[in-house]
Amino acid sequence: MVGNMPTVQVIKSRRMRRAGHVGRMGENRDVYRILVVKSEGKRLLERPRRSWEDNIKMDLQEVGCGGMDRIDVAQDRERWRALVNTVMKLRVP
Repeated sequence: MVGNMPTVQVIKSRRMRRAGHVGRMGENRDVYRILVVKSEGKRLLERPRRSWEDNIKMDLQEVGCGGMDRIDVAQDRERWRALVNTVMKLRVP
């Protein structure tokens, strides 16, 4: 536990805060391209790894916002901050 928050909540809230920051970056920034744009090329035959983007989508689905475009929502800082606070208040089993 970090402070009085379970570690999973801390990880999710920090991931969501970072996602908002990256979402507000321009598309020509390297960090944006690495974390948001799909990579090209072939992978070995195995289960696909869960990407950073997939984790963000799962976090948004947990708070009932799975259908929204996170890049557009991140442009509005107050709305994104409300989403991050909602994720932080989720109960972890």
